[in-house]
Amino acid sequence: MAKLLNSHVPHSEKRPSLATLAGELADASHFRTPVPPLANRFPGLALEDAYRIQRLNVARRVSAGGRVVGHKIGLTSLAMQQQMGIHEPDSGFVLDEMISPSGSRLSIADFMSPRIETEIAFRIGRDLNAPADLRTVRSSVAEVFLAFEVLDTCFTDWNITLVDSIADNAACARVITGTPVPVNDIEDVSAERITVSVNGQTLATGYGRDILGDPFKALMWLTYRLPVLKITLRAGDIVLAGSVHASVPLTADMDIRATSTRLPAIRTHTV
Repeated sequence: MAKLLNSHVPHSEKRPSLATLAGELADASHFRTPVPPLANRFPGLALEDAYRIQRLNVARRVSAGGRVVGHKIGLTSLAMQQQMGIHEPDSGFVLDEMISPSGSRLSIADFMSPRIETEIAFRIGRDLNAPADLRTVRSSVAEVFLAFEVLDTCFTDWNITLVDSIADNAACARVITGTPVPVNDIEDVSAERITVSVNGQTLATGYGRDILGDPFKALMWLTYRLPVLKITLRAGDIVLAGSVHASVPLTADMDIRATSTRLPAIRTHTV
């Protein structure tokens, strides 16, 4: 673990406890009052610290009645890495309260600075011990489907670092799920061509292979990340492998639809 910030570091605040920082982000989310990014204020904050902050807030939500049902993997495509200026993946948790089916409406008032991505997602068919090789990862997946991930930030803008993203649950705010199909029905997930339209106009296209060359590689990356967090993937978990295009800002009255070569289409509407 990197050395933590202390009071002798110039031009920065003395760092509060991780629990205090987690509470700050939780309050920002609850009251929709953005706060300055953590990395600028506390340069010594390590990735492990950020994941700990993330887990503290997930635990807070579970204590309030939420249930963890899966994970999101972010920053797995070149488009997203270039957009965010971050060049390695991160991960966050998906809770049951965050999920809605295709066709659901999104209220912009529920978010601070929302953006949307179109993802390939998996449902795990059997417990997956970690770390795992690509063959084991593939054999553990039962279903695949399209999903929209709504990103939001607790921070004052999207000019954030990897540490900020991780601490903020990798910016995962809501998930819209499509109809799952058996993974064995899709010959090559990497070859899926996905087209995204807004109000009938094509906005973006991408392929499954835009996600680390193969969406299953993103899932394999997660199996190496989770042991550090003392977590394993369980049967029934969903995993968002990453977006095939750069994220799109959300405003009211957007009818968003994504189609794929073989996966069922997905849509949502903003109000």
